[in-house]
Amino acid sequence: MPDTLPMFPLNAVLFPGLSVPLTVFEDRYRALVHHLLRVEDPAERVFGSVAIREGYEVGDHGAQSLYRIGCRMQLTEVESHPDGTFDVVAVGMERIQLERLDTSGTFPVGHVTELPDPTESSSAPTPESVLESARIAFTAYRAALADLRSDPYSGALPRDPTYLSWTLAAVAPLPMSERQALLEAEDATERLILVTDLLRSELRAMNVIPSLPATEVARTRWSPN
Repeated sequence: MPDTLPMFPLNAVLFPGLSVPLTVFEDRYRALVHHLLRVEDPAERVFGSVAIREGYEVGDHGAQSLYRIGCRMQLTEVESHPDGTFDVVAVGMERIQLERLDTSGTFPVGHVTELPDPTESSSAPTPESVLESARIAFTAYRAALADLRSDPYSGALPRDPTYLSWTLAAVAPLPMSERQALLEAEDATERLILVTDLLRSELRAMNVIPSLPATEVARTRWSPN
């Protein structure tokens, strides 16, 4: 049976393992944060997020069309302000599929089902060649960006195929439709093959017309409003 979750539709695709800062100022989402803060166990302060396919985060009309595959998020930090707004941080948990969105209450509520990645024991292991190709493509991409903008990732890349696939999906500055395709990929192997192809396409385009990537991932607070 579908579960129910408070929902933050966003003009962004979120991924498991990604920590995201959000600025909350619209009434319905302030009500959602108040609702979560009344949950006694911090581990249970969870909500869902799906990307907006068409429409806006704010205003009376709001989102007109949503993607169905999104992410369950855990609220981890909250800073309240005198004007009633919040700065919060949430971390992605597992994928969800939105079956229905109820907007009749003080904040949106989604009827969702979990969509976990297959475990290594239940699926074929990711070939080493796929892992190596993904690492090489991302290393080349970072090098190509070196003179244009700050490094999109710091530190060593994860060795685990699932963590690596989510990391590359999250940090690659790609258009929303391509990021959504990465979120919807069936498993780590499919996701790594896809992100490798997308990064190689970006590199080819940058070699023809050296410039910043077409889509910048701003390192500023995102608003779910």
